[in-house]
Amino acid sequence: MIYPKFKIAKFFYFILVSIFFIQCKNDKKQEVLVDEIKDTKPNVVILYLDDLGYGDLSCYGATALKTPNIDKLATGGVKFTNGYATSATCTPSRYAILTGVYPWRNKDAKILPGSAPLIISTSQETLPKLFKSKGYETGIVGKWHLGLGSGNVNWNEHISPSPNEVGFDYSHIMAATQDRVPTVYIENGNVIGLDATDPIEVNYQKNFDGEPTAISNPELVTMKWHHGHNNSIVNGIPRIGFVKGGEAAKWKDEDMTDHFLAKAQNYVKTHKKKLFFLYYALQQPHVPRTPHARFEGKSGLGPRGDVILEADWVIGEFMKTLEEEGLLENTLIVFSSDNGPVLNDGYEDDAVEKLGNHDPNGGLRGGKYSLFEAGTHVPLMTYWKGKIKPQVSDALVCQVDLMASLATLIDGKIKTSDSENILSAFLGQSNIGRQSLVIEANTKTAYREGDWIMIPPYTGEAINTQVNIELGNAEEYQLYHLKNDKAQRNNLASSEPNKLKEMIESFEAIRGNDYANTEQLELK
Repeated sequence: MIYPKFKIAKFFYFILVSIFFIQCKNDKKQEVLVDEIKDTKPNVVILYLDDLGYGDLSCYGATALKTPNIDKLATGGVKFTNGYATSATCTPSRYAILTGVYPWRNKDAKILPGSAPLIISTSQETLPKLFKSKGYETGIVGKWHLGLGSGNVNWNEHISPSPNEVGFDYSHIMAATQDRVPTVYIENGNVIGLDATDPIEVNYQKNFDGEPTAISNPELVTMKWHHGHNNSIVNGIPRIGFVKGGEAAKWKDEDMTDHFLAKAQNYVKTHKKKLFFLYYALQQPHVPRTPHARFEGKSGLGPRGDVILEADWVIGEFMKTLEEEGLLENTLIVFSSDNGPVLNDGYEDDAVEKLGNHDPNGGLRGGKYSLFEAGTHVPLMTYWKGKIKPQVSDALVCQVDLMASLATLIDGKIKTSDSENILSAFLGQSNIGRQSLVIEANTKTAYREGDWIMIPPYTGEAINTQVNIELGNAEEYQLYHLKNDKAQRNNLASSEPNKLKEMIESFEAIRGNDYANTEQLELK
């Protein structure tokens, strides 16, 4: 039977109209779902680990390590398989997550010494300021590493500006990292436990007369350094930078986990009757890896594995506190890491020798400091009991998007254009995230769009031999299709010239054409 043309046209018209209305209905349903959640504004907690790899958790495929408490977040919420930090190093990623701005837009957003001035402008919009504008209490516990003061900090006086001047009502932090001086806790701009008769002095250029270092007094060292970490010795551990005095205020490395956990638990207990935003930045598994005696030797993978188990325990204890305080059903939790993994990052702590069959990269290429996937492709999960449906999502999401997405959640307003509102993806109501992303490593940038990633040509060593990580530097363009080649072994730049051209043009439209003005990685 031959059908008249107008009937065929009418049939296809009907199909198209039906698809349109179904899509509109789905979009409307999604808006309603988001609105239903927004009717009850939640507390928000960001659990931010340090140097944790995509393959370091059992919920992401690790078999040599078991992380049952973190796994509960994954099985009870949204586990993202395409979650990204903005940078392959710590300071830039922390800048982005708190400002919603790509770190390459700020020339000071790079690995900072412990004496660096604050790199977030006090007039800049930030995540804690966003929450404060909607009546939230705001707190930070743990690692800061975004600078303090305006330069030449006097650690014996009140330090300003600090996290408190960029939106946090409460702060209890370490200034930089546990391998950098000063090795003290700072609460609301004041060093804790300081003895006025023993003032603390910090210098990153030269040592103080008569003060021992790992080079001058190796007999005082209990943790052997491999590269960079050969300045002042604190608790037998050689650090980056020089320090004098302040003995009473110095932390005990093995107790740091318990110390920060107690502060985070106390924060939620004392703020449970108000809405709060807590940025809890854990130090694991950054170096020096100093597990408490309870976890020492428990992983079989050396101190790096031990501190990951320790971090998993922390997450379990913190979640237990939320539950005991009746806060679990009204708290949105975001879990992630600032960048990818590294084994030997300055200390000889058996991270390499005891690795066994564990793959911190989870099959990805590169690692910390790298433009390859393992540098920025990290674990990322969202959990909200009773509100988020457990699922695995392949939506492309980035930590920089928390600013715009959380603003939507609490009816706040922001101006930054780098952060995209993908709240429905974070809440597990949509499998559509952002379409493209610029990632950064040591001032060098690359571009992901859909399943493709393009790395421009860059000078510099292909492999940093100190940490034994491929950096992504090459003389030619690199183009990979991540869905088919997650290990980035098949460079398609020459076989897909049209796609490469399209990626370069899209990248330059965002990044500009000065992206070749970069610095070389130098680990000190």
